[in-house]
Amino acid sequence: MSTQCVAGVDVGGGGIRVRGQGGGGEWGASDCETVPRSGGIIEHQELSIRIRDLLARAASPIAQPRFTRIAIGLTGMPGLLESPAELAAELRRHVSVGEVIIASDALITHIGALEWEPGAVVAAGTGAVALGTDHVSIWNRSDGWGVLLGDEGSGAWIGAHGISAALHFADHRTTLSARLLRELERKFGTVADAVRAIHGSPSIAHTVAAFAPSVATAAHDGDPVAVQIWQEAGRRLAKSALAASRGLPPTFSWGGRLFDVGKLLTRSFREELLRGSPEAVLRPPRGDAASGALLLAADGLRADRVGSEEFVREFGPESILAVASG
Repeated sequence: MSTQCVAGVDVGGGGIRVRGQGGGGEWGASDCETVPRSGGIIEHQELSIRIRDLLARAASPIAQPRFTRIAIGLTGMPGLLESPAELAAELRRHVSVGEVIIASDALITHIGALEWEPGAVVAAGTGAVALGTDHVSIWNRSDGWGVLLGDEGSGAWIGAHGISAALHFADHRTTLSARLLRELERKFGTVADAVRAIHGSPSIAHTVAAFAPSVATAAHDGDPVAVQIWQEAGRRLAKSALAASRGLPPTFSWGGRLFDVGKLLTRSFREELLRGSPEAVLRPPRGDAASGALLLAADGLRADRVGSEEFVREFGPESILAVASG
């Protein structure tokens, strides 16, 4: 006899995280590999196999799990996935599931952080996007345009600025920052090695974002250029959150691994929020993006909030998709 389960999946630039409920408990699994892409577009067949394997690992204690609903939050939605329906159909070939919901990572981060409460939430990892919503009629998005066009304050943004500062020092264009050059050489080897690794990477955003922890190390040790990069990142993330908050209560939160650095980022983030909205209330996130995906899987689409006509008009039909059992 099968056991009924629900699961949430967070597909980010730096890996996939799964969280599920069923069999009397909650369980999860994750990996740290980049999201598979072909020509810049997410490869839905390989991604579905990755999700299948993580679900199998996470639910391994459960005999014959059958998923009532799986909600997937996906980085780069809309745009980087040609057909959400094909991903859902491919996943259903590998997993026993009744309904698949595919949503933007901004949505599941918001749900995880505020648990359906109105407000604005910025999600910052490899990329960055802010979503402000009451889950009824207001759906404001800010940034999330990719590392070449936006994602200001993201891990990729920080990594790229740290690498640029290191290269400027190597070129003798500035007397700062020798420390970032040492961090660059520690991670990549020579400057030429770094340039080859970045330009030859299948995911430049992920490769440069991987340098953000090195910029954090330099900042914690007092390097002024690294400190300034992180402070500016906090201000830019706050500006995205403020832009997304129009028409909403001044409640703000955040999500994404970038905020794990703590005050290095959150201090300037908070200061910029209060500068732009003196009544701002900054709440620590109640859960992460995977938790938000699990909540979406547990609740499903509802006509009075997610799935409403207002949502579809603002985000377009490819931003969230339910595929029912047929």
